[in-house]
Amino acid sequence: MLTRTIIDRTVAAALEEDAPWGDLTSEALITAEATARAELVGRETGVFSGGEVFAAAFRLTDPRIEVELIVEDGEFFPAGTTLAVVSGPARGILTGERVGLNFAQRMSGIATLTSLYVAEVAHTGARIADTRKTTPGLRAFERHAVVNGGGHNHRHSLSDAVMAKDNHLAVLAQKGVSVTAALQGAIARLPHTTHVEVEVDRLDQIDAVLAAGVGTIMLDNFSLGDLRRGVEQVGGRTTVEASGGVSLASVRAIAETGVDVISVGALTHSAPALDLGLDIRIDAP
Repeated sequence: MLTRTIIDRTVAAALEEDAPWGDLTSEALITAEATARAELVGRETGVFSGGEVFAAAFRLTDPRIEVELIVEDGEFFPAGTTLAVVSGPARGILTGERVGLNFAQRMSGIATLTSLYVAEVAHTGARIADTRKTTPGLRAFERHAVVNGGGHNHRHSLSDAVMAKDNHLAVLAQKGVSVTAALQGAIARLPHTTHVEVEVDRLDQIDAVLAAGVGTIMLDNFSLGDLRRGVEQVGGRTTVEASGGVSLASVRAIAETGVDVISVGALTHSAPALDLGLDIRIDAP
């Protein structure tokens, strides 16, 4: 969850990185008394995300700066839309501009890309989910943007769910441990609220995993034909997730195989920043 504490800590670090000893240009050129009004404008069509983060960049720079958010997170907007208005001391606005824009552009880009994936599968029962392929330190921001785009979040971290992937299963096989027995033992030791998911990359692995009573089975890098066969083999006994190599061109066909969830790493690791601009008008010398 993207909390005020997380926002302030991360944005403050970004501001310190960008102006460790102050904004030399603004301090040299702009008087301390000068005020300004600036509009955050969407220069291309998209889905907005990161309004509170954008506002924090200015609030933490100078608490006298006021930010009016006109468009809410998760709202679609056409190119040319004014998304927010910033007003107050000009030096502070100029200092916080780039950090605020960087966050809003990144988050709005993720929200916009996610919305395109969601639209492709809207006629099916599949949900679009993100992955842990996020920018280190920015996971809460990027996952907030995924939700703004109509997607869903996968497990947040290694600490909140069990997800046995191919490398885990390879270690078990090397030790000669039965996958079913290992999973059943883990489930017996875990709290009853802990979700267990297992990744498989072949159809012949499915039955052994299902026998353990897991909550989700991930079919990783399966062909469309094998995805359909995998869904039939599972037969509604657990949630079926598809993953691996998912793109906008392929996601519709994947959803039509009957899977319940499609996890897409590209939502966060490959989303282009949305083109947003901050147009400033200086009100006083």
